[in-house]
Amino acid sequence: MTGRPPPRRRGWSWRSQAFRGLVYQVLAAAVIGLALWFLAHNTVENMRARGIQSGFGFLLQPAGFDIGESVIPYDALEQNWKAFLVGVLNTLRVAVVGIVMATLLGTLLGIGRFSRNAIVRGLCYGYVELFRNIPVLLQLLVWYLFFTDVLPPISEPLSVGGAFFLSKAGFSFPVPVWGLGQALAAAGAALCVPIAWAYRRWAIRQFELTAKARSTFWAPIAIVIAGSFAGWIAGGAPTAWNYPVAGAFTMEGGASATPEFLGVLLGLVLYTAAFIAEVVRAGIASVAHGQVEAAGSLGLSRGQTMRLVILPQALRVIIPPMTSQYLNLTKNSSLAVAIGYPDVVSIATTALNNTGRAVECIAIIMLVYLITSLSTAGFMNWYNARAAIKER
Repeated sequence: MTGRPPPRRRGWSWRSQAFRGLVYQVLAAAVIGLALWFLAHNTVENMRARGIQSGFGFLLQPAGFDIGESVIPYDALEQNWKAFLVGVLNTLRVAVVGIVMATLLGTLLGIGRFSRNAIVRGLCYGYVELFRNIPVLLQLLVWYLFFTDVLPPISEPLSVGGAFFLSKAGFSFPVPVWGLGQALAAAGAALCVPIAWAYRRWAIRQFELTAKARSTFWAPIAIVIAGSFAGWIAGGAPTAWNYPVAGAFTMEGGASATPEFLGVLLGLVLYTAAFIAEVVRAGIASVAHGQVEAAGSLGLSRGQTMRLVILPQALRVIIPPMTSQYLNLTKNSSLAVAIGYPDVVSIATTALNNTGRAVECIAIIMLVYLITSLSTAGFMNWYNARAAIKER
């Protein structure tokens, strides 16, 4: 006899709080499901009574319209589902690049608010107050007009070193001619990413054990670059580049970013970075000043104090509102339709006009933004759990 208490059995009685909670949840789910079914059924019946076609079969029909820029090959004879895919990829391109750039700029501005240099503090403060108080749609329009009206024509672009061009056609830049060397370089970088991640975790553990700081940013980056360089050498060290050349009506060769893409990207980045700067400033200000004094007594420099002491503690305050800013940037990308950037809203609107499937097109837009928002929130919640300070 071990003396262990008998296992508790679930009480399937109305007196059981767990049982009552389960019943209430089932009833709530049933009511919500019934309401959704009623709305969907009523909508379909009303559309049928008025002779309005419904269904998602139009996605398999030819789109019949061109798209100004696309990440993947596309032409007007492609099916509607591929046109929507182009819009989704264009939206994700703006969202992902914008989140990275806004995070870097906003973090620098937030840290700059605590600079000992009054000019730096004033510039950071002025930036935040300027950009966060101008409507984001107005900023998109201003940047688009800058690229289409202020910049020189394509025949006379602004040039840097004969390789980078800025004109009404956007920003053009050289790209390497893809071959075996580039493929091996990319493979080498991908293989070194886990190594860099493992090194960073080891460096953090060593700092916790020995208080000896090791690089947790530049060293992992150097590992990835070294892997990419080794792959490039193994592939024959190719040096061929495809340079853009200014033509009469367009830039030929190289790669380019259109004025529409640059307008929506810069507008969203500069606007969102102002809010991220305030989030970072509030997170840093929440760390007790005694932590700074303790770091100074250990001989840590101001930069080490910020990187190793203040920011890790401030993350628990920074991450939740930062998630909201990421979601806002992604959803604000729908304003790109105002300057002609072919995001998912723009393409859905064109498909709606061609097919008349308003409910279906709007449902696709809602589904795209719902999935992207939930994915972003889920990733940030996971990161928040990892970055949380573990209490002993």
